[in-house]
Amino acid sequence: MRHRFLGLRISVVAATLMTVSPLALKAAEVDAPIKARAFHEFKSDKPDNKFGALEFLGGIEYTSVNDLVGAVSGIRFRPDGKSFVAVLDTGHWMTGMIERDGQGRLSGMLDVRILPMVDASGREPRSKGDIDAEGVTLRDGEVIVSFERRHRVDVYPDPSFETSRPKKTLDFLIPRRELRANGGLETVVSAPQTSPLAGAIVVVAEKSVDDAGNFYAAILEGPRKGQFKVKRHHPFDITDGAFLPNGDLVLLERSFSVLGGVGMRIRRMDGDSLKPGALVDGEMLIEADMGQQIDNMEGIDVVAGPDGVPHLIVVSDDNHSIFQRNLMLEFRLNP
Repeated sequence: MRHRFLGLRISVVAATLMTVSPLALKAAEVDAPIKARAFHEFKSDKPDNKFGALEFLGGIEYTSVNDLVGAVSGIRFRPDGKSFVAVLDTGHWMTGMIERDGQGRLSGMLDVRILPMVDASGREPRSKGDIDAEGVTLRDGEVIVSFERRHRVDVYPDPSFETSRPKKTLDFLIPRRELRANGGLETVVSAPQTSPLAGAIVVVAEKSVDDAGNFYAAILEGPRKGQFKVKRHHPFDITDGAFLPNGDLVLLERSFSVLGGVGMRIRRMDGDSLKPGALVDGEMLIEADMGQQIDNMEGIDVVAGPDGVPHLIVVSDDNHSIFQRNLMLEFRLNP
């Protein structure tokens, strides 16, 4: 019976990943109370929770009576490591705080609120294609969002991004004709000021590749402004990224197959290799499939752990489907 259900789930996941959702969710600011279930093992037969360079610290599966909750495509944490700003691919902001238990493990979310995004005209766009938000990053005084379908990188003021129109749009340097409609600028991230990129904004495409099959990417400003490429390892596509404090870039990747369902992988790129004209590749930190606690993983961020070691927080996009889950996972990056 479990295999029959898994097959049904995979077929529905296929439909949601390969088609455009008809959802057109709009609302003023709304509270979104969260019900969360915590879990502490990433794989049932591996209780030590160590996977190469990563150690799983815990996770939550969460739901809400508010139908707007879900479809999280990107997330960034404030410096306190608790407050977050997320974007939904339905064209919404989601803000809130994570909650931890007495042992410091993820246990829930508090003060979650959802607001509709507005476009440069100050209006809520009429269709998903106009406001398909996929990535988000934070920089002093700015919240920067990448969109696909109508490809762009918009800069919102911070604070007040929730109710503001973008104050400017960045040139993303990649030829627009090279970007796939549903596989464009999935990743936008700001480099540390102390890194060789000196705080520059970086974008990486999800499925848009050159003739050699490598992902398009670009550094949008600063001393290393220009295009570069990221090596693709089939069948994975890139869904998000985040910088480590030392300037290395971690990329979250997803695969999908009808037989195997979804897969997740995280790669680490040497920060000094990011420069115009480069083809970058990196060390694989973890690879997981549906035998582990994953789903359609689309967002990643780095927070400072109380142990002084970077922690990776990864979130899923449930496509507002009852056959997929909203997950938040936390890993420690071991030296």
